[in-house]
Amino acid sequence: MEIIIGLAIGLLVGAAIAYFIFGNKAKEQNLTHQADAEKMLAEARLKAEKIQADAELKAEKTFAEYREKQEAFKKQKIAESREKFARYKEEFKAEKAEELVELREKREALKEEQATMKEERAEFKAELDEVLTAKEGLKKREEEIESRKRQLEEEIERTRNKQEELDTQHERFTIELEKIAGLSQSDAKQRLMEAVRAKTESEAITLRRELHELAKEDAAKDARKVVINTIQRMCAEMTIENTVSVFSLDNDNVKGQIIGREGRNIRAIEAATGAELVVDDTPETIVISSFDPIRREVARLSLKRLVSDGRIHPARIEEVVNKTRKELDQGIKEIGQKTVIELDIHGLPADLIRMVGRMRYRSSYGQNLLKHSVETAHLCAVMAAEMGLNKKQVKLAKRAGLLHDIGKVADEDSELSHALYGMQMAEKLNENPIVVNAIGAHHDEIEMNNIISPIVQACDAISGARPGARREILEGYINRIKELEDIAKKHEGVNSAFAMQAGRELRVMVEADKVSDQHADELSFKISQEIQETMQYPGQIKIMVIRETRAVAYAR
Repeated sequence: MEIIIGLAIGLLVGAAIAYFIFGNKAKEQNLTHQADAEKMLAEARLKAEKIQADAELKAEKTFAEYREKQEAFKKQKIAESREKFARYKEEFKAEKAEELVELREKREALKEEQATMKEERAEFKAELDEVLTAKEGLKKREEEIESRKRQLEEEIERTRNKQEELDTQHERFTIELEKIAGLSQSDAKQRLMEAVRAKTESEAITLRRELHELAKEDAAKDARKVVINTIQRMCAEMTIENTVSVFSLDNDNVKGQIIGREGRNIRAIEAATGAELVVDDTPETIVISSFDPIRREVARLSLKRLVSDGRIHPARIEEVVNKTRKELDQGIKEIGQKTVIELDIHGLPADLIRMVGRMRYRSSYGQNLLKHSVETAHLCAVMAAEMGLNKKQVKLAKRAGLLHDIGKVADEDSELSHALYGMQMAEKLNENPIVVNAIGAHHDEIEMNNIISPIVQACDAISGARPGARREILEGYINRIKELEDIAKKHEGVNSAFAMQAGRELRVMVEADKVSDQHADELSFKISQEIQETMQYPGQIKIMVIRETRAVAYAR
């Protein structure tokens, strides 16, 4: 634009100069050269307009190139900005992902720490329960010691009376003794007192030992009598429970109908019942397998109904299974009501009655849970009666014996043990506090606060530990016996260990030069505690530490 303006100004200046230079001549030759001047002026104007047009085109072209460069530069800067933004965005995402990973790791670490704290809390609770149990035992021992102390004081008082009688006789015979023995009174008195003191102390020690042994014998005799009388009044069958049921058929042709085309019928039965059907070459037999007895029973009853009806297809199977499950639920309620009526237990909530019925389809080590609970209830009632408790306490003992394993048949899973979970269920249903404590304490998980709780614990052990009550797999039984012996052998000073009476007694032979009598008591206690913490077993295990000292010499 500036170039165009400069050219225009130059043209005007040139024209003015030409006008002044040739002014005079123009005047003279005005007429002659006027046409020439006008012609030159016209040509100058045309050249100026052409130069102006060319300048304008050049300027427009320059402006267009400038705009294109500006647009290209703008696009380049935008692209660079977008690249930077994308790079920064990716870096931010990467940093955020790393932070999320760190947060997840911290969360997992917190979960592990929480689990560790939970385990430590459980261990602390177990140790606290052990301390409370030991404290209760110490309290009982203090009471026994106090009773023995009173007996000894009475014996000492009798001894003192005898001493006074002897002193009286001594005064009577003092003069005669002095005359006969030729001793002074003080010398004779001193010798007599020493003799009497030695004799009295010996008699007191002997009497204390006799009283102690007599008390132990009487207590053991009474306890043995109660347990034996209780066991002898009960009669229970051997265990027969397992994890399979056998369904008999009239002929093998029915197997094809049960299997169905391409196995659709048998798959429908297994999907509806949750049990596995084993159809093999065994004639006229189908095996129903499941760890849940209720599922096995639903499958067995459904199969029986389908075979008798003859219509076997997936839709009919689903209908029959649903109907059978409803009938079985009703049957469970009837079993619970019948059991409660037979035991003469009143006022039991409907939910607990239903759970009592569910016990019929639950087993432990092959022992049917309902039969075990009924047997425990009868044992509790008999033992409570043998101990001289009143009728109300006998009924409570029977009620607690029936409900002690109610936590094993709960509808929902829980992280608590069956004893504590059963205690919570009974407490929610407003069961008697004595029964609630007996349920929770029958595995020593809480402190016993009444006489019924130890009765339930003892009767539960009797029912589970009696011969034939439970069945164990041979391999599991061998491993349990071996584990018992290994626990004892790893202690220092133990020479050998032998599990006796099917694992109910553990005899530990120790070396006499390494283990003292006091250490033998401590060793038996340590082994018993370790067995309680690391093993699962029915009943109780007696740990007997045997220390023998031999002196050998040869006469030649």
